[in-house]
Amino acid sequence: MARRRFHVFSMSFLDIISCGFGAVVLFFVIINAQVRLRADAERIDLLSESTRLEEEVLEGRKDLLQLRGERDTLDERRATAIEELRKLRERLAALLAELAEYERLGTQSQESVERLRVDVDRLREMQAELEARVAEAEEGTGQRVRGFEGEGARQYLTGMQMGGDRVMILVDASASMLGRTYIDVLRFRLMDEELKPRAPKWVQVVNSVDWITTRLEPQQRFQVYIFGVEHRSILEGTDGEWLSVADGARVGEAIEALRNFAPRGGTSLHAAMRAIRAMQPLPDNVYLLTDGLPTQGASPPSRVGWVDTRARERFFTRAVRDLPSGIPVNVLFYPMDGDPAATGYYWLMASQSRGSFVSVSRDWP
Repeated sequence: MARRRFHVFSMSFLDIISCGFGAVVLFFVIINAQVRLRADAERIDLLSESTRLEEEVLEGRKDLLQLRGERDTLDERRATAIEELRKLRERLAALLAELAEYERLGTQSQESVERLRVDVDRLREMQAELEARVAEAEEGTGQRVRGFEGEGARQYLTGMQMGGDRVMILVDASASMLGRTYIDVLRFRLMDEELKPRAPKWVQVVNSVDWITTRLEPQQRFQVYIFGVEHRSILEGTDGEWLSVADGARVGEAIEALRNFAPRGGTSLHAAMRAIRAMQPLPDNVYLLTDGLPTQGASPPSRVGWVDTRARERFFTRAVRDLPSGIPVNVLFYPMDGDPAATGYYWLMASQSRGSFVSVSRDWP
């Protein structure tokens, strides 16, 4: 029997090779089509996102232009009012001088004098109206006994309730108010007493109190208390006494006394609650400036030692129970490293009392 010879380039072998090559080509065609579809879908998504972002940018630019236009209009109105007020004051001064001269010499008739007095009264009314317009253009409405000069827009604070007939400001004056870290606190505690009031954190706290007092109106009454282990008014001899905001000198004395005070000792929130209850009648708005959970309870500890977080949380919870109901507490919080739980507790305190909570940045006010 003759054996059949094998040829590499026979028709059967070429058929197999052709089928394999065709399968490979078909595989790449399918893959290429899927890649193109996915690329087109992603490109469409990216184009949609890009279009949305461009629309947001355009809307933001429109809002910016509108705000700039409103600001320019307000600046023009303010400048016009100031110029009119200046001219009015000059005219009023001239009329007053003329009236005084006529009355001194007695050379003019009574009718002329009365006419001048009517003009003077009318000019005074216009002056009062222009001064109100200037004050409104500069910053909101209402009178302010004192002013506070901040840096740029940092002097503004939103969300803080500024109302109330009797406003009490409670300032945590414990040693922790000297620094933002435990190392800073230890460093400042070892300094001389006259240097402690210059600690950056304490200076910021005093400036915050200064800012609050400038937002009070003349008809309001106020009191500034410091608390640590004990509590007292920053102005000696005024414990339990409401002071008049209209008396700008008393407000200035309180701020100056606070600037010269050196924080020391531990913190008891019970002392702050006792300070609130000591005021008669009770305050109807409270500002609490602090930096962390209390380190003591209602009474000094029997032994000195480390106070853990759980104990400080208990001190806080028990102290808040002594807060009289119906008094909103607005918390200005100065975060301190190593006390993360304090923020939540003070926020809850402000929320439950229908006050407000502000975590103060380092560059405010």
